[in-house]
Amino acid sequence: MRPAPPDSGQTAVMRYVLAMHVVAVLALDGVVPFDLSVPGQVFGTTTTSGDVPLYEVRACTVPGGVRTSPRFGSMRVETPFRLATLATADTIVVPGHEDVRADPPAEVLDALRDAAARGARIASICVGAFLLAAAGLLDGRRATTHWRYARSLARRYPEVEVDPSVLYVDGGQVLTSAGVAAGVDLCLHIVRRDHGSATAARTARRIIMPPQRDGGQAQYIRHEDPPDGEASLQRTLAWLEANLHRPLTLDDIARHASVSVRTLTRRFREQAGTTPLQWLSRARVHRAQQLLESTDLPVERVAAEAGFGSPVTLRAHFARRVGASPLAYRGAFRTREPSP
Repeated sequence: MRPAPPDSGQTAVMRYVLAMHVVAVLALDGVVPFDLSVPGQVFGTTTTSGDVPLYEVRACTVPGGVRTSPRFGSMRVETPFRLATLATADTIVVPGHEDVRADPPAEVLDALRDAAARGARIASICVGAFLLAAAGLLDGRRATTHWRYARSLARRYPEVEVDPSVLYVDGGQVLTSAGVAAGVDLCLHIVRRDHGSATAARTARRIIMPPQRDGGQAQYIRHEDPPDGEASLQRTLAWLEANLHRPLTLDDIARHASVSVRTLTRRFREQAGTTPLQWLSRARVHRAQQLLESTDLPVERVAAEAGFGSPVTLRAHFARRVGASPLAYRGAFRTREPSP
């Protein structure tokens, strides 16, 4: 039984019931508790200006319930809703779970595919994107996940265009978000898409969040180098890091690695999850971040040291990857006293 909203009569009650949008949150074993709670917090708080709820949130589990990830507080979750709820839900949200390497249950993948086929909107929080990818729902699409797992997602599902720099990706029917708090950003975005900016702003005020955050998760990323090995790019990556200030081409990089451009590109895809020039651009932005955090060098000098040549080029690359201007980033992340 849905709770009766404040109304002025039976007609209002019927209108409320018919308009209710059902959000199913899929909780599998090892679900991350915070991710599981985000949709309920956002959609459950969303109302009309007259305080009438606009969404009904149903957490769905397998019979007998599931346990949450012990890393984030081990609990047992039991709900009255099962996988069958996915067959009628308007929106399905897949939270993150603890083991992205595990093969999802076949019945879960089938339920997600069936929901997508009938037109349901499907969204993921954090590494929930792995489940959508396993169901084939991200093939040929741009998607995101927590930046620490983006490379793994790209390697395991090469048909997916993984963008680790953003807070969320709205692909229309299928949406994905980055880690942790980015799930809140995604849910607020869905509210904004469904009911407009005023409703999203009202919801954001209630949960004490900005209606729309600037920038993306790129400003928090710290990239790890691939491991050593016979065909490792480690030596070439170290050379690139030492020569970021130079104008480098694909031929220059391939020549240093003593391979063809085609082999170089393949190894970068395998070991770094990106192309050589994309890695170079990312490394240059990372270098600019370091300089902005730890020095008082003017933007012109930062651009030269990072290999962008001009402040205009630096700002363009920085805005695309970090989602903020160099000066705004410096203001937010400077951690040490300016250099003399």
